[in-house]
Amino acid sequence: MTADLLIVGPAWVGDMVMAQSLFIRLRERYPDAAIDVLAPGWSLPIIGRMPEVRAGIELPFAHGEFNFGGRRRLGLSLRERGYAQAIVLPNSWKSAVVPWFADIPRRTGYAREFRVVLLNDLRSLNKALLKTTPQRFVALADEGPARAVPSVPAPRFRADAERAAQLTVDLALGRGPAVALMPGAEYGPAKQWPAAYYAQVAADLGRQGIRSWIIGSKKEQPLGAQIVAASNGAAINLCGRTSLVDVIDLVSVARAVVCNDSGPMHIAAAAGAKLVAIYGSSTPDHTPPMTETAAIHYRRLACSPCFERTCPLKHTDCLNGIHPDEVLSSLTRLADL
Repeated sequence: MTADLLIVGPAWVGDMVMAQSLFIRLRERYPDAAIDVLAPGWSLPIIGRMPEVRAGIELPFAHGEFNFGGRRRLGLSLRERGYAQAIVLPNSWKSAVVPWFADIPRRTGYAREFRVVLLNDLRSLNKALLKTTPQRFVALADEGPARAVPSVPAPRFRADAERAAQLTVDLALGRGPAVALMPGAEYGPAKQWPAAYYAQVAADLGRQGIRSWIIGSKKEQPLGAQIVAASNGAAINLCGRTSLVDVIDLVSVARAVVCNDSGPMHIAAAAGAKLVAIYGSSTPDHTPPMTETAAIHYRRLACSPCFERTCPLKHTDCLNGIHPDEVLSSLTRLADL
C-alpha cells in the first residue's frame, strides 16, 4: 500500500498518546504512505510532536456531540484527499460517520454499536488476547482478526530542549533539579492519590533541595494550591499555566515525574521522563505507562480494579494505602535523588 491513511483518533489524552504505537507500526508497514489523524482540536499540538503523522485534522465537535450534518460535511470535504484506508479507534457509531461520507474504500474498526453499515473491515475484539489498549490499537494495523499478541512500539514524542529552557525562565522556575508532580485525574477521584500525600512528597524533596512543579489543568488550580500550602511552599503551582506541549518539554528536563494513571502520565512516558505511576481504580494491566523507566504502585486489592470514578466502598484503600515513603523510595531509586 502506498496510498494515504486516515486515522480517527480517540477523545482522551492518554488514549491519543497510546495511539502513537499504531502510527509507528503503520509507518513501519507502509513507509511511503502519509498518515493523517482526525482528532479533537485540543490534541492537535501533541499530534504535531509525533513524527509519523503528516497532519492533524480537527474534529470540531464537543465530546459526545453527534452533529450528523457537521460530520457529513466534514466527510465530504475529505473525499478529494483520496485516502485508501481509514482506521477508526473509538468504538462509537458516530466516530465512523466521517470516513463513510469521505468515501474511503477500506474502513477498519472493531465491531461495536452496529457499525456494519459504516465499516467494511470489521474486526472482532478478543479481550482475552488483546488485554491492553495499545495492543488493541496496534492490532488494527494487521490484516484480519488478531491471532497473536502484537508487539507494541512505545510512543515517543519530540521534545524541544530550547523551548524547555525558555519555559523555565517564563514560568520563573529557577535553577537546579526538579520533580514534576501531576496530582489530577480527569476520570475522577478514584484515580487521584491524596493531595496530602503529594504535599508530603514535595516537602521531603524540598528538604533535599529539589523543587516540585505541580502540573495540571486550570480546574486543578485549587488542588495545586492545596499541595503548595500543605508542603509549606516547597512546590510551585503550574496548574492552568501550561499547555500540553509545554508539559512535554518540561517533563523531558525534570529529574522524574510522580503521577496518577492519567493522560499526563502517558505524555510523560512518551516524553522520555522517569516516572512513578500510581494506580487506584484502574490497572496497569490495561493502560500501562509505556516506558522501561517507570516504577508502578498498584495494590491489587480484592476489589481492584473496579474502574469506578469514585470508590463504591467509600474507603479508596487502593490509593490511601500507598504511602508517601514508598513513592519517595521509588523516586530515589529511579532518579538517583
